[in-house]
Amino acid sequence: MNKIYLSYNNIVSSLGFDSPTVVHNIHEGLSGVTLIEDENLFPSPFYASVLDTDKLGMAFEKLQPNGDYTRLEKMMILSLTKIIKASGVALTDRVGLILSTTKGNIDTLDPRNPMPSERAYLGTLGHIIKNYFGFTTEPIVLSNACVSGILAISIAKRFISQGTFDKVFIVGGDIVSNFILSGFNSFQAMSPLPCKPYCKQRSGINIGEVATSVLVSKDQKKLVPEAVEILGEASSNDANHISGPSRTGEGLYRSILSAFKEAKVGSRDIDYISAHGTATNFNDEMEAIALNRLGLDTVPLNSLKGYFGHTLGGSGLLETIVGMHSLYHNTLYASKGFTELGVSLPLNIITATTSKDLNCFLKTASGFGGCNTAAVFKKVES
Repeated sequence: MNKIYLSYNNIVSSLGFDSPTVVHNIHEGLSGVTLIEDENLFPSPFYASVLDTDKLGMAFEKLQPNGDYTRLEKMMILSLTKIIKASGVALTDRVGLILSTTKGNIDTLDPRNPMPSERAYLGTLGHIIKNYFGFTTEPIVLSNACVSGILAISIAKRFISQGTFDKVFIVGGDIVSNFILSGFNSFQAMSPLPCKPYCKQRSGINIGEVATSVLVSKDQKKLVPEAVEILGEASSNDANHISGPSRTGEGLYRSILSAFKEAKVGSRDIDYISAHGTATNFNDEMEAIALNRLGLDTVPLNSLKGYFGHTLGGSGLLETIVGMHSLYHNTLYASKGFTELGVSLPLNIITATTSKDLNCFLKTASGFGGCNTAAVFKKVES
């Protein structure tokens, strides 16, 4: 079977509008999570990671777009433009397009939003991105809660493996909206302070917004330096509760086990885990249980939620791209916000950004509805 790679990539976030800038800011310990006071989004101040609207507008206008676009569409177009141009890939019928998002243009349902509410349909979002760039294939929209970003990589790999496409562009993202903030607040899941994944003092999540993109390809001739090979991936649903994970970590356990089987690796082969780490009590505890069941409790682990907040359908893709750069730079990035272990089983939380020879990492994600996805990535030898 042909090897399949993640190559050209881009991140548009509160920490920068390109991957190298974002990764540099993570290395420096900067966070995009700040106190937001915007009554249009939420009636009281809250912590979140939000893009500067003026900077987003100026960056988007440089593309000289025709027509009106929503906030999320601008972010996705800005992210995807860079890697399409850099890769030089012609958008033929052998090139696929996948969008990963949890709520898409949900903000257009707000009566105060000037954009038509029809833009809230995920299929409409897919066709807007398709038409902007001139893709000849139909867009595929993945909306499976917070595993959407990493699941998009899994689906792209499978499309290429079965011969449907030779290359697939993925763009993922979500925005901070009143709908999403109100929803998580109703679960009493929003933290009144910057989030602290796996920490004893954790009190919930911060929401974030991001647009990320990556090229998935079987072509080894043209790869970026930070490219990785997808060794294995899998998804499993624990069928426990609409908003609560399995107390035994069963779904995550099974997805990692299946990904390991396809990748032909074991716990000793993993140098680093990029975990989901939402900083909610149930999620972090569930992950600790699942990872201990697999003998992964001593592997260095971080959550990037302290830098970006929880970026929902974009989180898995965002964190995978940072993982690519982590391998390339042989650097483990600190799990921001962590001070004292607050789960019942041991985890090797990365407390300081350090240099280490890295070859292989595991990315995990879990979400509402019991969904869990895991993928194993390996550095491409130069």
